[in-house]
Amino acid sequence: MRIRIDLGYDGTAFSGWAAQPQRRTVEGVLSAALTTLLRSPEPVRLVVAGRTDAGVHARGQVAHADVDPRVWEAVRGRSERPAEEVAATRLRGILPPDVGIRAVSRAPEGFDARFSALRRRYLYRLCDDPTRADPLRRHDTALVRGPLDVEAMSDAAGRLLGLHDFAAFCRRREGATTVRTLLAHEWSRAPDGTVEGTVVADAFCHSMVRALVGAVVPVGLGRFGRDVPADLLAAGVRDPRVRVMPAHGLSLEEVVYPPDAELSARADEARATRLMPG
Repeated sequence: MRIRIDLGYDGTAFSGWAAQPQRRTVEGVLSAALTTLLRSPEPVRLVVAGRTDAGVHARGQVAHADVDPRVWEAVRGRSERPAEEVAATRLRGILPPDVGIRAVSRAPEGFDARFSALRRRYLYRLCDDPTRADPLRRHDTALVRGPLDVEAMSDAAGRLLGLHDFAAFCRRREGATTVRTLLAHEWSRAPDGTVEGTVVADAFCHSMVRALVGAVVPVGLGRFGRDVPADLLAAGVRDPRVRVMPAHGLSLEEVVYPPDAELSARADEARATRLMPG
């Protein structure tokens, strides 16, 4: 049976999601906790909605694991609560404080944490006024030197929406496509004075969100014209003027899935290689 795990984490002390030898990762910590919970002789394998980089945070991450139904039911012990509730409680006791379990549930048929997702929503936080920098938010807010024109950033960002080849904002991987659909990219000033960017797409390639932010921050600082990010997108190559922004300002906020009846079809669609039309 397949188990869905909704979780969040402070990415500060992690070397990203993906398990790596001799490094502390979210996948490694969560897999170890599940392995302990299930008393499994082998590490429990996980599939995740978004493989976050080192230092990136998450409030709305989703993962799944396949488990033996009999072993799963044994998690209940003498409790009358469902195994999922017991598992969530016990995982919270096993995991370190920088990982939080929001919910554990039985995944519906056809669910795949990665491929069934319709879209992912990220938040990027910037502080452009050193007098208002909050030391309590230093691990999730990046600093920039100079005041930002938020309206100009949103205007420039909006010109990137739609289905495109985002090669200019992705680190290429052999055999992987960089075609994505950017659904939202907008900026606003929060009540505490920070500048917040919301970036939503059907999926993201490696470093794409932080590069998209790095393309519009110079617009906010007056160093780029509003049309420059769109010109970079059209050029289709990485430009040294675009800075990949610091990881700690980024958080995965939400992963959205279709109705249960459409999960399998969505997964099949997402597995197909994305190509530009025509």
